[in-house]
Amino acid sequence: MANSMLGRDMAVDLGTANTLVYVRGRGVVLNEPSVVAIRTDEPREAVAFGHEAKKMIGRTPGNITAIRPLKDGVIADFDAAEQMLRYFIQRVHRRRYFAKPRIVVCVPSGITAVEQRAVRDAGYMAGARKVYIIEEPMAAALGSNLEVRDATGNMVVDIGGGTTEVAVISFGGIVTSQSIRVAGDAIDKAVVSYCKKEFSLMLGEATSEQIKMTIGSAFPTADGPDSEIRGRDMVSGLPRTVKVSSASIRQAIEEPITAIVDAVKATLDKTPPELAGDIVDRGIVLTGGGALLKGMDERLRHETGIPIHVAENPLDAVVLGAGKCVDNIETLNRILVTDGR
Repeated sequence: MANSMLGRDMAVDLGTANTLVYVRGRGVVLNEPSVVAIRTDEPREAVAFGHEAKKMIGRTPGNITAIRPLKDGVIADFDAAEQMLRYFIQRVHRRRYFAKPRIVVCVPSGITAVEQRAVRDAGYMAGARKVYIIEEPMAAALGSNLEVRDATGNMVVDIGGGTTEVAVISFGGIVTSQSIRVAGDAIDKAVVSYCKKEFSLMLGEATSEQIKMTIGSAFPTADGPDSEIRGRDMVSGLPRTVKVSSASIRQAIEEPITAIVDAVKATLDKTPPELAGDIVDRGIVLTGGGALLKGMDERLRHETGIPIHVAENPLDAVVLGAGKCVDNIETLNRILVTDGR
């Protein structure tokens, strides 16, 4: 009983695109877009979070704006991030206003001490009793059921919304890693700028994401059907529909895809030869939303010559890995980045 009163411990994957929450003993209980709708007139207050707020992007009246509190994997708007975190914690804990859970939060491996501090502070302000931090690639490896504490090398590529994390893991630690701020959002932006340049058509965020998911690909495939996209004509200002082929979208997103491939190659280049041998044997594990982009695994296999495995459920790998830490914080303490609070 005492334990249930203290509030169940939880893991939070605070992502640029989505926030997922795992509660000890219950699994993943929440998966919502990392979006907050804020009233801009005084007093500045949040009016909606998650799915509800995402529906408002690009559709709000003048006095409400829908914002993403995280940019490139780190907190860009502290107040909004803290309110969002608090809302999600309360949603999960319902009725337990005195619940003070211990929280494990996932952060990109390349973040600075200041950015890390902001994540911790947001956790404490949102009502955590203790905040632990785990690096995303490590959480992704745990969530993909890799044996991270063995002396063999494992390589994980986590392509999220704001960042792509590439890491080689051995003996419960990250041997070499690279974090680049090119991922799902950058691919969406590439689609937007392509339509602007080619067709003088303005697209919204939701539309560009939809195009990426339906006809986007990272490697030449048997070309699928053309797709119709709707946007606003930049010259006349009127709504207009144009047809695009999957080949042209593949060309449009080539730059961010190449940046991701280069990050993987650069990390392989810095990997000690013994571990590189293990990786050639065991392959590279792909996680995150970007792992679902058509042909992403093919492209990496083609460029590196190493087998590529897409994690069982790539979208939840990071939060499930952090959840494993919650389930046995004592044994996984070595992996977590603790603070001296």
